[in-house]
Amino acid sequence: MVTPIFLLAVLVIPFWLATLIFRDAFKSRFYGVLGLSLLFIVAGAAHFVKTGMMTQLLPPWVPLPVFVIYVTGLIEFFVAAGLLNPGTRKDFGWIAIILFILFLPANIYGAYSRVELGGHEWGLKYLALRIPVQIIFIFWAYWFCIRKNKN
Repeated sequence: MVTPIFLLAVLVIPFWLATLIFRDAFKSRFYGVLGLSLLFIVAGAAHFVKTGMMTQLLPPWVPLPVFVIYVTGLIEFFVAAGLLNPGTRKDFGWIAIILFILFLPANIYGAYSRVELGGHEWGLKYLALRIPVQIIFIFWAYWFCIRKNKN
């Protein structure tokens, strides 16, 4: 059950600290993006550190599961970098939202299969937390990467 809470903390803490320190909407927005980028770096790293466990989140019909885990980890690193570039931020914000939607079935499958990784072993209780957190991730990507400034 720790993983969604940890990921939420990785997402929120840079923005929260920037808001407290700078009290400046522009800088706070950048730190919101930084938190999202860090989230993708942490998640991408998990694909290489816990590869075997991550493959268990994929149904048996997925071909080359280790390759799929590595490729999705690389994609997450690529998204993390794209979010930090103001010129590509909006596009990568949309890509982040698409990934959050596409990756949710793996979390659902992992919970139903009770994979012992990051809380999936809790089954439906895990999904009661993970799905709202996934919605927060989607909202965060929209709010900080896609939404136009009012200035």
